[in-house]
Amino acid sequence: MGDGGVAYLTPEAKARVEIDRMLSATGWAVQDARAVNLTAARGVAVREFRLKPPHGRADYLLFVGGAAAGVIEAKKEGETLTGVEWQSAKYVDGLPDEIPTAVEGALPFAYESTGTETRFTNTLDPDAASRPVFSFHRPETLAHWLEEIRRHPSAPTLRHRLRTLPPLPETGLWPAQVVAIRNLEASLAANRPRALIQMATGSGKTFTAANVAYRPTGRTSAARRSRSSRGSRRRTTGAS
Repeated sequence: MGDGGVAYLTPEAKARVEIDRMLSATGWAVQDARAVNLTAARGVAVREFRLKPPHGRADYLLFVGGAAAGVIEAKKEGETLTGVEWQSAKYVDGLPDEIPTAVEGALPFAYESTGTETRFTNTLDPDAASRPVFSFHRPETLAHWLEEIRRHPSAPTLRHRLRTLPPLPETGLWPAQVVAIRNLEASLAANRPRALIQMATGSGKTFTAANVAYRPTGRTSAARRSRSSRGSRRRTTGAS
């Protein structure tokens, strides 16, 4: 639809035109509910999906790999976005019985969008709350998160895992690094993701950052491994 045609649309319809564009740009196949083909792409966004009575319709129902995984609520531009976590049960309860879900009893990925502002909620997060995002996540990203949910059912999201990190091994770390890592992890576990580590020159900021990045993945301490390999190289060089 050209710009001239969009100008005559209602605010809600204008938002949906922009949402369609955003979905297509991020790799989703956008389809009408009357002509659904879930095998057309890895990610399919179905407009105006009819739910079981009395639940009405989902503005967009998101399918990943043929299974329902999320929803989008379309709002007119200027309307306040408050987060959709409190309405997620409506969509799960309203899904037709023949529709498979990527996660049993849940549609974990919920969006609200006006086409100019978009908020996202992972409904499986502890203390789930919406947060602003630049656009919709790609189907590949949601597929990766779904795999993480299956692999870690007791801690299905990153925010869960940030609350259950193992004790920090202090071997190979300087005291200032230990303090910085523990304080940052406490901030992240409390769902305060905006944090600043301030350390003096030469105090090991790079190793500190490497440990912060590695620990939520469950891998061995990056700093310990890096220092160990450097020490091995020094010993080898000295012996030669």
